[in-house]
Amino acid sequence: MNVLINFAAFQVGWFSSVLGGAKQLPWAGPLAVLAIVALHLYRSDKPQAELKLILACGLIGTVFDSLLVAANWVGYPSGMFSAFMAPYWIIAMWMLFATTLNVSMGWMKGRPWLAAAMGLVAGPLTYIAGHKLGGIEFANQTAALIALGLGWAVMMPALMKLAGHLDGYDSSSLMKQRSTA
Repeated sequence: MNVLINFAAFQVGWFSSVLGGAKQLPWAGPLAVLAIVALHLYRSDKPQAELKLILACGLIGTVFDSLLVAANWVGYPSGMFSAFMAPYWIIAMWMLFATTLNVSMGWMKGRPWLAAAMGLVAGPLTYIAGHKLGGIEFANQTAALIALGLGWAVMMPALMKLAGHLDGYDSSSLMKQRSTA
């Protein structure tokens, strides 16, 4: 059940963030993310470990997306701190993403090549989806998609490894829940 709740909560947070950013309501996503993160930490066996993972992922994402903004490959219609930094709703999305690493994406742990392949493909696809919904603008789409693919291909295995060290969910309880779901 945790896996289904985690997956559904991520979708709610993702759409709230992207559509909020697109519709000049950049606070909507972080508000939803705050509630989802609170629920995630409440359901966690070790909330301190999960919180460290969430904060680390937020920092990594801030740096990565801010580099894309500073390179003028990606832009956002709202929620910008500065012209060279990712908007706060994107940073919240990175923190939201961290909530999936030990739960609905936990199956990738110990599979760095699979995580890299997923990052290479799924990373850019999520930004393309965000673009189609109006939350992201590509100033240089080709450069952005190459950078996104390569960046996510490197980050996914690293984030999965970090999630293994900062795992706030008891693996045996998740396995039992997965087999009964």
